Amino acid sequence: MQDEALTRVRLHGGRYEGLYSGPPDVGIEALHQGQVIAVAKITPEDAAPSRFRIALDLPPSVIGEGVQVITLRSTLSGSALDRITLMAGDPLDEDIRAEVALLRDELELLKHAFRRQAAATGSR
Repeated sequence: MQDEALTRVRLHGGRYEGLYSGPPDVGIEALHQGQVIAVAKITPEDAAPSRFRIALDLPPSVIGEGVQVITLRSTLSGSALDRITLMAGDPLDEDIRAEVALLRDELELLKHAFRRQAAATGSR
């Protein structure tokens, strides 16, 4: 079987656009939480016989609180060709605040350790 590759060109306004290279009889479907939510439109490129432009409109139902992952899968091999990660909402804000607080605490520990080390080596 010929290798498959999907390169994201653009994700704008809920529309995914990319370049696919591989077998011509492929289908590309978008999966969210194990369900097929969309199927890509595949258009051959004139310049190369094994390259195709793909376009896929994401349904509004995938946009929601937290982290949503959409997997683009080949119908030929079943392999994941790309993933789209959407993050939104209050739960995400809380996660980021918690991470920043942890990073600040770790930075303070490093500053104290560095100052102790500098003081110990500077006094010799």
